[in-house]
Amino acid sequence: MSIDLVWQYLCSPAFFQGAVMTLLLTLCSLFFGVVMGLILALLQESRFRAGPALAFVYLWLFRGTPVLFQIIFVYNVLPTFGLRFSAFTCAVLALSLNEGAYMAEILRSGLQAVRSGQRTAGMALGMTGGQIMRKVVLPQAARIVLPPMGNQMISMLKSSALVSVIAVQELLLVANQTASASFRYFEALCAAGIYYLVLTSLFMVFQAWLERALDPKKRRKPAGSLTDRLIRAARQPAPR
Repeated sequence: MSIDLVWQYLCSPAFFQGAVMTLLLTLCSLFFGVVMGLILALLQESRFRAGPALAFVYLWLFRGTPVLFQIIFVYNVLPTFGLRFSAFTCAVLALSLNEGAYMAEILRSGLQAVRSGQRTAGMALGMTGGQIMRKVVLPQAARIVLPPMGNQMISMLKSSALVSVIAVQELLLVANQTASASFRYFEALCAAGIYYLVLTSLFMVFQAWLERALDPKKRRKPAGSLTDRLIRAARQPAPR
């Protein structure tokens, strides 16, 4: 093993651009996957029969087939129907559709975890259904679904390596091409592994920060702060 060669790969523009492409694929797919998952979760909670039926078909289809199959299908089959996209767009589309199926179950469990009595209380206060969902249900559901969504973020980062089959220049494809040219697979794959570990570590730090930001107990100011002392002083009766 050559440490200098690993460091050379880490600092090379090709590996850096591959890591940026991997990160971009992950973030785009997560964003559209969460949007799709929220729509499906709301469809499952819909009072209309067509909503749960459509959501069930979607989940059955995309959870029942491998993500690699979906990537190849989108890239090779859609052009036969006149739908031609770039390799990057096909990768984001396939990953987003797959991610939406799993995000739907995570978000649905979070929505169902909020007690129905809080919705009733919101209606008693004169809030509309949209206001109840936006101000009462979603803030509480967000704290519940954040840990499993964090796991999906890391899983999506690793699943993005599958798009190398459609020649998207992501991190693993760059490492494989570099190793094929020099036959130094160990050093090239070590460099790619370090990039993956750095990206997953950043996601874990971001998840921990977000959990702390959404937790009202952790956001609460210490009892001995200046604000608390001023409040206690204001509540004391004035001297006669």
